[in-house]
Amino acid sequence: MKRPVFFSLGLLFIGAGAIGVVLPIMPTVPFLILAAFCFTRSHPEWAERLHNHPRYGASLRDWRDRRAIGRKAKLSSIGAMSIGVIFTFLTLGFPIVLISLAILAIVGPWIWTRPE
Repeated sequence: MKRPVFFSLGLLFIGAGAIGVVLPIMPTVPFLILAAFCFTRSHPEWAERLHNHPRYGASLRDWRDRRAIGRKAKLSSIGAMSIGVIFTFLTLGFPIVLISLAILAIVGPWIWTRPE
């Protein structure tokens, strides 16, 4: 029963990651990390294919092996979250902007303190 559930979740996260490739506000690699986690428990050969991907494989392997995030990825993610706060403020205003600000305040430092 677990294998089909993990496989389905892996496909869902692959889809979300694919959307993230096209939409700049949505992340890609975090969804691929979740997909690799699910595929490891359902179809390990699919997880290995993700870890060997020419573009995203290095980031996935860094996370799998050392729980590390590259400096460029750190700056990009914190920068995107910051732009998201500004965008939310300009479009939705107060108090909705507090949600984006809270995400930046909680997740930003966590991302920055990961090894490189």
